[in-house]
Amino acid sequence: MTELAALRRCTVAGIEFGNDRSAVILGGANVLEDLETSLRVGEVFRTATDELGLPYVFKASFDKANRSSAHSFRGPGLDEGLAMLARIKRELDVPVVTDVHTAEQCAPAAEVADLLQIPAFLVRQTDLIHAAAATGRPLHLKKMQMMAPEDMRTAAEKCARAGAAGVVLCERGTAFGYHHLIVDIVGLARMREIGPPVTLDVTHALQLPGALGDAAGGRGGYAAELARAGVAVGLAGVFIEAHPDPTRAPCDGPSATALADVPGLLRQIKQLDDLTKAMDTSRSNNSQKYR
Repeated sequence: MTELAALRRCTVAGIEFGNDRSAVILGGANVLEDLETSLRVGEVFRTATDELGLPYVFKASFDKANRSSAHSFRGPGLDEGLAMLARIKRELDVPVVTDVHTAEQCAPAAEVADLLQIPAFLVRQTDLIHAAAATGRPLHLKKMQMMAPEDMRTAAEKCARAGAAGVVLCERGTAFGYHHLIVDIVGLARMREIGPPVTLDVTHALQLPGALGDAAGGRGGYAAELARAGVAVGLAGVFIEAHPDPTRAPCDGPSATALADVPGLLRQIKQLDDLTKAMDTSRSNNSQKYR
């Protein structure tokens, strides 16, 4: 068995990630701005996913460390942020994913988070990968904006060699000139071929980095179109960030989905995911039948 063969499945708090399984929703807030707002966002995701029968993991960052401007909102920080995530996890009774930026953050974050996220800019940082893998938590690896889909093979292999409990690869858009990101749907399918489960970060793929001068712009209004295109490939999960009022969000508001639109968006994802997985099963059965 190759190193990557052992990573074809990833289990997070009893939820199995697999490209042939029901899509997991990784949804929540871009950053923990306050407990009330974060709980409100999480409750909408939790209610909608429960009604649709979709697996759900709450997401929020305790620190937005990868910002260009010194004026960017960073969040509550490690200690206060983890306390907030622990309360959200307990009150909503959901698993939690959050990102880590330094090796020192990994162990304390793993005491709360069920899945550790490695940001796109840091996915090649070996010390960070080793520290995150050593916690015993599975890892959600964001593909760097300058990396090709097949480059994620070596990133996944690095995690496997470090003893990671599981790996999920995430597409979050590829740099296309200045201030623009695109999602290569064929590339997304190619990343699926590497082996580990694959997710699509709809929100950050709609980002326009630096487009506002001192902040990122975005195209959050196109979340449904991008989500549908990605889900049609056959994914293990979809990553969505929402806000009650994206125009007032302290970070990446232009890329966020309006909270009121979340139930309808998840309904579309569920319908298309069911159809895609049924088609994949039928195709697989037919290929076995005629061998």
